[in-house]
Amino acid sequence: MDEMGTLRRTHYCIQSLDAAVGDEIVAAGFIARIRDIGNLIFCDLRDYTGILQLTFDDSCDRQVFEKAKKLSAESVVMAKGSVRERSSKNPELATGNIELIVSEFRILSQSVTPPFEIRDHVSVRDELALKYRYLDLRRRSLSDAIVARHKIVKSVRDYFDENHFLEIETPVLIRSTPEGARDYVVPSRVHPGKFYALPQSPQLYKQLLMISGFDRYFQIAKCFRDEDLRANRQPEFTQIDIEMSFSDIEDIINMNEGFIKRIFSEILGYDVKLPLRRLTYDQAMTRFGSDKPDTRFDLELTDLTNILKDCSFEVFRSVIASKGTIRAINAKGLASKLTRKEIDRLSGFVKTFGAKGLFFERIQDGNIQGNYQKALDEELCGEIRRMCSARDGDVVFIAADYPQVVFDSLGALRLEIAGKYGLIDEKEFDMLWITDFPLFEYSQEDGRFYAKHHPFTAPLDCDIDKLESDPESCRAKAYDLVINGTEAGGGSIRISDPALQRRMFKTLGFSEEETLSQFGFLIDAYSFACPPHGGIAFGLDRLVMLMLGKKSIRDVIAFPKVQSAAELMTDAPSEIDDKQLNELFLTLNIPDGV
Repeated sequence: MDEMGTLRRTHYCIQSLDAAVGDEIVAAGFIARIRDIGNLIFCDLRDYTGILQLTFDDSCDRQVFEKAKKLSAESVVMAKGSVRERSSKNPELATGNIELIVSEFRILSQSVTPPFEIRDHVSVRDELALKYRYLDLRRRSLSDAIVARHKIVKSVRDYFDENHFLEIETPVLIRSTPEGARDYVVPSRVHPGKFYALPQSPQLYKQLLMISGFDRYFQIAKCFRDEDLRANRQPEFTQIDIEMSFSDIEDIINMNEGFIKRIFSEILGYDVKLPLRRLTYDQAMTRFGSDKPDTRFDLELTDLTNILKDCSFEVFRSVIASKGTIRAINAKGLASKLTRKEIDRLSGFVKTFGAKGLFFERIQDGNIQGNYQKALDEELCGEIRRMCSARDGDVVFIAADYPQVVFDSLGALRLEIAGKYGLIDEKEFDMLWITDFPLFEYSQEDGRFYAKHHPFTAPLDCDIDKLESDPESCRAKAYDLVINGTEAGGGSIRISDPALQRRMFKTLGFSEEETLSQFGFLIDAYSFACPPHGGIAFGLDRLVMLMLGKKSIRDVIAFPKVQSAAELMTDAPSEIDDKQLNELFLTLNIPDGV
């Protein structure tokens, strides 16, 4: 293979547009495509900025021309030549009006045949693409996403620096805490039998930084959670982590609305209108069945519980008697598309969210078909139609069950219908804040309360007196930013009073000894005076995914994991040898079949 010698790149592919016709430049990259037509050879040179056509003709040195004939796709080259206007222009390329007439050419590394064709819109199995991720990243759609991610991170740093925030790194090897998702743990060689945890977030450290006097902090923080994966979740992920002293909910929301407006404008040229809308948690759940609602379309929930509480239908009456709820959505204008077969499919769909099925009424051309009309008198059926604003051409769906089951199933149903039948304007961004979350959630399985967000979240002032007497009705000074039905970020005002923090731990079932053992350092730090403070964390991966319109965060992460939390490219995680286990004082006790 050739050496670079004295040849050095002067222009990236896209920068060739800055050169005048006749200018001599040097470009470098991978050969994406070769077209050899005998006395002419055209090669598409690719770098992460774009593609530039290299042309070898009879003006080339014969050795250069012969070398070009030996090229294979995806080889690494450097090419020196003069810029010329193309006779056959390509409007699909940014550089499609020019080409480089090559005078000097070096093949730095010749490629074998790749396992798949490296260009967009070529179908490749996920397993194969991820095994050769370094090749997949050469595709323009993926490389553009990584470049956009870089620009978003730069915008993050610029914005918060301009607003007096300091970027401070917090530890990656920390103490394991019992609340929240499962930790990834790291055994300590020098402290036999003890373990570090990888941080699920820098939560405690950023609160301690407020006590330290660094009253505006941010960090592009790596976080880890040992939990099941979804399209928008990975075992390791990146947060834009923010904390502010001397602030309340309005201060934090205003600061971060400015941030969102800034990055959408700089990266996408999209003007976010401020202030963003706000819904309380209760409003979001009752209207959309979700605490992260997509409000780009209607299909809002209607509460039928009161009008059905005295009905003769035993199923509805028993649900209400057991403190359940009955709610409906109206799929307006979809009666012709929602056939009985499709309605049966949707009934099965909601069962995956805990519902027993769906009641429905389909109105088309004056005919009414359904599965609850015989159980209810016509006057009551008419009242249901009136409350749901049902007209000819509509389909009314009803779910009856415990409130959370109804919200989950109808919330999912509205998304399923909207996605399948094109009710969502994909060109728009739907942004809103959800506020006033429950402070606690009760686990029937464990017989105790857990913090809805985390145990350092402050209750609303008007709910503090309910901490011990009525924790289920306590609301939090918490807020989530939702974009297109996805939680993009969430945060809260923190507890800064050690006495209130003790009460919080007590409600969560911690004894005084457990509180001091696990969080004594925080309680102790509070005693040295703590400013009022709060913060928020945005999922960087999710934010980039949403901004770029991708379906999965894997499309915006250079080296993602698959659903089993494995990395196919390096075959991680892997076994370690006995020597390493012995150094860590570990023995394995893996059950059969695991």
